[in-house]
Amino acid sequence: MIFIARRSTGFRNKTRRLLSGAAEKRVTVASRMKEFKSGAKVVVRINPSIHDGMPHPRYYGALGTVLEKRGRAYVVEIKDGGKTKWLIANGEHLKAI
Repeated sequence: MIFIARRSTGFRNKTRRLLSGAAEKRVTVASRMKEFKSGAKVVVRINPSIHDGMPHPRYYGALGTVLEKRGRAYVVEIKDGGKTKWLIANGEHLKAI
């Protein structure tokens, strides 16, 4: 019997370079306590060492606007092509512009 390997199609596939732990992505107290006001412009910058509230890696680098705070996370409105989408991400994965 021959077993053929199947390609992984998980949440983090094809993200070796994108989600590698660089020095700038270290967890600090300030990064965990970050606050954003409604209407603030942010960029999705995923911190790979924090798994909670991580948006899909497809949206890494996306520019958006904070709509509201939902629990510890933020609802961010982005444009994907011509379509408006909402991402729910923790503040550690967002960077103010």
